[in-house]
Amino acid sequence: MNSYLSNKTVFITGATGFIGSHVARRYLAAGYRVEALTRSLGNTGLLADVADQINWHEGDIMDIPSLEVAIGFNRGTAGIDVIHAAAIVSFVPKDHERMGHVNAEGTANVVNVCLKAGVRKLGYVSSVAALGRPANKGTTSEPIRIDTNQKWEDSPNNSEYAKSKYRAELEVWRGAAEGLSTVMVNPTIVLGEGDWNRSSVQLFKYVFDEKPFYPAGLVNYVDVLDVSECLFQLMEADSVTNERFILNAGTIPYKELFEKMATVLHKQPPKKRLAPALTHLLWPVEAVRAWLTGSNPLITRETAQSSSSRYTYDGHEITETIDFQYRPLSQTLARSARAYVGS
Repeated sequence: MNSYLSNKTVFITGATGFIGSHVARRYLAAGYRVEALTRSLGNTGLLADVADQINWHEGDIMDIPSLEVAIGFNRGTAGIDVIHAAAIVSFVPKDHERMGHVNAEGTANVVNVCLKAGVRKLGYVSSVAALGRPANKGTTSEPIRIDTNQKWEDSPNNSEYAKSKYRAELEVWRGAAEGLSTVMVNPTIVLGEGDWNRSSVQLFKYVFDEKPFYPAGLVNYVDVLDVSECLFQLMEADSVTNERFILNAGTIPYKELFEKMATVLHKQPPKKRLAPALTHLLWPVEAVRAWLTGSNPLITRETAQSSSSRYTYDGHEITETIDFQYRPLSQTLARSARAYVGS
């Protein structure tokens, strides 16, 4: 056991969200004192059932004084651990500017306060989107494989979200260069228990509502419990510092994933393949509908492009670094279905 564990304190941004809430639960299970940032006291998000076990601090990653107070509140002589999971994920054009500020500048703020406070280690929840999606080369129909050696390149395949997370990662690497011990995880599409009206778990709601279409592309997936477990173990490992890890349990066509989801949800799966060409024709129509009704578009240029993509991600390195194996997809889907519909 590491000597710093006498403090056993972790501070988490984004704890009320999907990934952050599972990270908080993992630390609570390990006996840590959990400190969490919330923009409004009383807003405990997905942690309502364990809210009384967490020490909440009102603040925002865009508000440096509130960060300084929160991160330094219970700092011991050896420093606390910090998990930065707060981010905006949106593919709606009207959110792009704010998303860029929060994801990149907010991360810069967290890094700067961590450096000032002398925290022991910073864990950053990034995304495989931050690795970039290179433009297709040649005429091969084989998926493009991406690993941690992938260098960012400007490409029409990179979303505004991807660009914001890439800039955020640059801030984390800057912090590492200035002496901050860091570790970074880059999960693919994260599945598990959450709010199925938000984030990647909307896929469950899509299948539950028996929507008729499935995209032509591939899905790279990982269980949210695996994300929290990997991050916890990487933070515990003193020998792992200033490294990043892709978290990807497997790759599957959307059609097959939706069929498996439909089975555990006791629903009919989507039957109609949505060809890439048709997907790209639909998003301008959907944009006009959203503008007229004042709602968010169901399909955007970026989501149309992503759903038709054929990329795979190499997530094996984490299994060679810590004592960890990915959960099988069948287990993830069955557990999630019980959480959503009690089946």
